[in-house]
Amino acid sequence: MSPVISIQNLDHYFGQGSLRKQVLSNINLEINTGEIIIMTGPSGSGKTTLLTLIGGLRSAQFGSLQVLGQELCGASTQQLIQARKNNGYIFQAHNLHGSLTAIQNVKMGLELHDRIGCTEMQTRSTQMLEQVGLGNRLNYYPDQLSGGQKQRVAIARALVSHPQIVLADEPTAALDSQSGRDVVNLMQKLAREQGCTILIVTHDNRILDIGDRLIHMEDGKLKSKVKI
Repeated sequence: MSPVISIQNLDHYFGQGSLRKQVLSNINLEINTGEIIIMTGPSGSGKTTLLTLIGGLRSAQFGSLQVLGQELCGASTQQLIQARKNNGYIFQAHNLHGSLTAIQNVKMGLELHDRIGCTEMQTRSTQMLEQVGLGNRLNYYPDQLSGGQKQRVAIARALVSHPQIVLADEPTAALDSQSGRDVVNLMQKLAREQGCTILIVTHDNRILDIGDRLIHMEDGKLKSKVKI
């Protein structure tokens, strides 16, 4: 079985000239279908940069980064847009649009998929919010929701398109311990039901147990890979 994500000798830099700084160095990693991978490491170690490269939010520079068989190193803008259709991305600060209701925010997760009509968008978005326990909050705006509810909307938005890969950047950072546990349990449950692969970046030691594998990054390098 081919890995969903295959990274070989990946290097990445920020800046130009004298300000050029290497932020990822010789990354080698394979992630298989259905795995839940937890990535830890100190702030500034390169975790979020690696996550954004895998998610097609920026183009990888040197080495090889294949996601679902597609090479993203040196990928064009159009190729990255296509790659993003396979991903559900959960941001640290949930990144909901304050002027949109919960259901409108979730619908945004379907807008890249031009074959899905308006009626189906409405139905799927409603069903996904019901699955995350917010069926009675469809028309609430973000400022009317708690931190945990906002993150549940973000999860619904990430999963509504049934992505093959879910990428989560510090999904519990702004939540108390119980809300954080509820959120990752929900991610685990829904992703298992949909059969997708999950990569979570976190500093939260309380959620490490949901992973199949733990990888640790320091100074732009993968230092260890531990089976949980």
